[in-house]
Amino acid sequence: MQIVLNGKEYELAGPVSIEGLIKGLGQDGSRLVVELNATIISKELYSASMLKEGDTLELVRLVGGG
Repeated sequence: MQIVLNGKEYELAGPVSIEGLIKGLGQDGSRLVVELNATIISKELYSASMLKEGDTLELVRLVGGG
């Protein structure tokens, strides 16, 4: 199954949730903003939001500083 992840084609072995993808990438979801098909997804929905063929996903890491 193919999706677009941060502007690049990305192959998935099969259906996976946003949470599963984030964990599979070795990322900490607590400091990410996720946009799925131009819609911001709340962290509470990561485990219930299943990715589908052709989805476009943007993962943006929040960085603090001053």
